[in-house]
Amino acid sequence: MTRSALVSRLAGPLLVGVSLLAPLPAVAADRVFDIVAPFEIGGADPSLSGFIFQRMQVGETLVEVDREGRPRPGLAKQWTISPDGLTWTLPIRAGVRFHDGTMLTADLAAASLDRARSKPGVLERARIESIAAENGAVVIRLAEPFAPLWALLAHFSTIVLAPSSLAGDGTVSQVVATGPYRITRFEPPQRLEVAAFADYWGGKPAIEAATYLAAGRGETRTLMIEGGDADLAFQLDPPSIARLKRNGAVDVLKAPLPRVMQLKVNAAMPPFDNVEGRTALSEAIQREGLAAALLRAPGTGATQLFPPSVEAWHDPALAPLATDPERARARLAALGWVPGADGIAEKDGRPLRVKLLTYADRPELPLIATALQDQLRQVGIDVEVSVTNASSIPAGHADGTLQLALAARNYSLVPDPFVTLLGDFREGGSDWGSMNWDDPAFHQAMRALLASNDPSAQAQLRHEIAAILQRDLPVIPVVWYEQTAAVTKAVEGAAIDPFERSFGLAEMAWKP
Repeated sequence: MTRSALVSRLAGPLLVGVSLLAPLPAVAADRVFDIVAPFEIGGADPSLSGFIFQRMQVGETLVEVDREGRPRPGLAKQWTISPDGLTWTLPIRAGVRFHDGTMLTADLAAASLDRARSKPGVLERARIESIAAENGAVVIRLAEPFAPLWALLAHFSTIVLAPSSLAGDGTVSQVVATGPYRITRFEPPQRLEVAAFADYWGGKPAIEAATYLAAGRGETRTLMIEGGDADLAFQLDPPSIARLKRNGAVDVLKAPLPRVMQLKVNAAMPPFDNVEGRTALSEAIQREGLAAALLRAPGTGATQLFPPSVEAWHDPALAPLATDPERARARLAALGWVPGADGIAEKDGRPLRVKLLTYADRPELPLIATALQDQLRQVGIDVEVSVTNASSIPAGHADGTLQLALAARNYSLVPDPFVTLLGDFREGGSDWGSMNWDDPAFHQAMRALLASNDPSAQAQLRHEIAAILQRDLPVIPVVWYEQTAAVTKAVEGAAIDPFERSFGLAEMAWKP
């Protein structure tokens, strides 16, 4: 079988007709930068596929985010917040053109944002009373303070679109936005092409044209970057990374993300209904061994919920989560769970057997689950691993049957992790966060942080919240996630955005 036939077979029927393996000289000659990643394109509406339009730098938001997760001006040149926290005023940047040549105004930005608010999405998190244009600014009035509103305004679902994006019925039919690239070909769910926008307010980017292709299988993405059919292959598995490191034509990039592989625990199930039981579960986990052996990423064992790269939420003063199987067994014994003849802990004649759900969408999760099965057995916990659909975890949460689940949780779904924490650890719990766990001090600190605009008070509250999660372990961090990509050595300026907002096209240039 030829390499071209192999790639077509791996990619599946949706890629029929797409040339995957053009000769390397052609790729170099046309200077089109080709990107392959696993994310399908759901449609033209940013509420469906804004993450692709944002990553391809087609669409922009009022607020941007730097590589450290700090807010910075986007289409809004600044913002001010009233003393009571209820009114946000965002003056719109002058001289910005949409891809159809029309000028951006505060009225158009406010109308676009108001349309986004009418759809299910992150803007529902804030109690917005009105969005209006006043004196060249977008003015947002709230019913109650919401300090991380800036993060919602940076979310891909709030990309500002031109009126020409809309069909007669008001639905989004095409993406006419303000970014450094404009769409020239749009073929959901798998492909789009872009060209540099000559009238971009920040200056025309160096790379003139690019394509995006959704290829779900990691093997396909690896073959494409190896064969010269992709200049950037995103989200690669450890064996592929090891192979690509030996490829002289590409550089392998890695960056830590605010994504954590963690155990969701039913805190109503003995012995995990007690913080000592959850701590025993945590102490049984050999995090650094999992990180080094399975993920080939030494140093990513999760000693707390957030990695050091998330500076606002990582607290270096916190005592790290430790591995201590002997102490874990002692904690279980103190709760009445003593080893039986087969080594499995028992209490009142009932063995400590639990079911752990996980899913194969991220291929590393079943591997980690199997390793955890062995590690937990060493302290007397008999674990049955069930690799199922990701939807089984929220279903098990809803009907109360879930006992343990291993999931990869992305805390940068919006740029400020606080917004995701608000949902995951709300009172009563949530699908991907806590289950049957509540702490009054925690919820009080969360409410205080939600209303605070004082940076020093915010920092203190974040550390207080992190300390409670570290102490109570409503979810148990296992390993921090590293994003990986391979990029052709024919470009300079390539880097992974740790908040996954951009592929970095506008920051790259072809080498001479």
